[in-house]
Amino acid sequence: MNGVHDLGGMHGFGPVRPEANEPVFHAPWEGRVIAMRRLMGAWPGYNIDAGRHAIERLPPVDYLGFTYYQKWFQSLIDQMIASGTITPQELTSGRNAAGVPVATPPITIANVAKSIAPVGSFQRDTGANPRFTAGDTVRARNIHPEGHTRLPRYVRGHIGTIERDHGAHVLPDSNAHHQGEAPQTLYTVRFAARELWGSARNEADAVYLDLWESYLDPA
Repeated sequence: MNGVHDLGGMHGFGPVRPEANEPVFHAPWEGRVIAMRRLMGAWPGYNIDAGRHAIERLPPVDYLGFTYYQKWFQSLIDQMIASGTITPQELTSGRNAAGVPVATPPITIANVAKSIAPVGSFQRDTGANPRFTAGDTVRARNIHPEGHTRLPRYVRGHIGTIERDHGAHVLPDSNAHHQGEAPQTLYTVRFAARELWGSARNEADAVYLDLWESYLDPA
């Protein structure tokens, strides 16, 4: 989808100023937000792409005004309400709604260690032949989907070069909407800075993006 989250190439936001000696968390609640998101990821209907799409759907004023973990927290609440995991009334009261059975969490103290283990690979074996090979010239499709996509606006319609074939991976556009993994070949594509932002850019600069096959056309 096109939204305020897609900031690549946009002007007016000022320089990125890294925080010296930045702590892992600025407050204890931020660590708890990570824990909640990991725990909710074990429930049916939750996955990394759906979580990203929930953040994208935050109102622009919230997206630009929230801290990193505020975005995570609010988007998780939105997902839980949308999926029926909780109701707005339960969120407000902190109590289970009358007559609603208490669900059994899939993660307990006994198996929580497994839940925080490294996430498995998103690569899949489809047996399909890749459409492109290293060195091919491609053009990023000029699409504007209403749903989730990992194709940034600033490269749409621009020409790049295939650098590497990573094999087939889960397609976020489908997975975010619980329509199946629909794996496709994932490529690293090099875009010259001058192709993206004009001749005033440094000739040696380039942007490398990992893009799925359906995002690309031969050029």
